[in-house]
Amino acid sequence: MKFINKLFRDEQGATAIEYGLIAALIAVAAITAMQSLGDNLTTTFNTVSTSMADANA
Repeated sequence: MKFINKLFRDEQGATAIEYGLIAALIAVAAITAMQSLGDNLTTTFNTVSTSMADANA
C-alpha cells in the first residue's frame, strides 16, 4: 500500500511531460517565425534580382 501511495505522489514524470510540452510549443513558435522570415527573404531577393536585371538591360 505504501508503494501505491508513493507512486501517486511522485511528480517526476509529470514534470518531464510539462518540459516536453514547453519545448514543443517553443519549437512550433520558432518554425512559424522562421517561415515568415523565409517568405520575407524570398521577396527581398526577388526584388534585388529584378532590379539588377533591369540595371543590366
